[in-house]
Amino acid sequence: MQIYLIRHTSVAVAPGTCYGQTDVDTAETFEEEAAVTKSRIDGITFDKVFTSPLSRAAKLAAYCGYPDAIRDDRLKEMNMGEWEMRRYDEIDDPHLQAWYEDFLHLPTTGGEGFPDLYRRVASFLDELRQQPYERVAVFAHGGVLICAGIYGGLFTAAEAYDHQTGYGGMEVIEI
Repeated sequence: MQIYLIRHTSVAVAPGTCYGQTDVDTAETFEEEAAVTKSRIDGITFDKVFTSPLSRAAKLAAYCGYPDAIRDDRLKEMNMGEWEMRRYDEIDDPHLQAWYEDFLHLPTTGGEGFPDLYRRVASFLDELRQQPYERVAVFAHGGVLICAGIYGGLFTAAEAYDHQTGYGGMEVIEI
């Protein structure tokens, strides 16, 4: 089965802000960015389409022609806990530096860690793998795409953040 994983477009959040699972709006450039994303998948037939319930992903799914995409909480971005909607350079938390040094293992203060996010995404993909679909689209977030890329063998966890998909970008895995 081919899984087309599509990252939401740019967000209306100041650069350097930790927004994780906060339901932030898309940037003013949404229509322009979304048109480019849509052009990448035009003509592809999907057996099923899924989306994160967060509006930035669901809005892109709708723009691309899938307003009824199945919403799945496992496709949300990582919960950044107490750091949500704070600029990284303004977070006064002694745990922040340890997290920077070992973000693949440590959770954020009051939130999730990468292993939690990976388990959620892997659970979704394990379940999807049991279905008879040939081609599926998933509209989600950067962290979700990283986890799916690891799951699909595109790269290792150690290389994960070297493979961050840009806003409106896409990766394809086979499961």
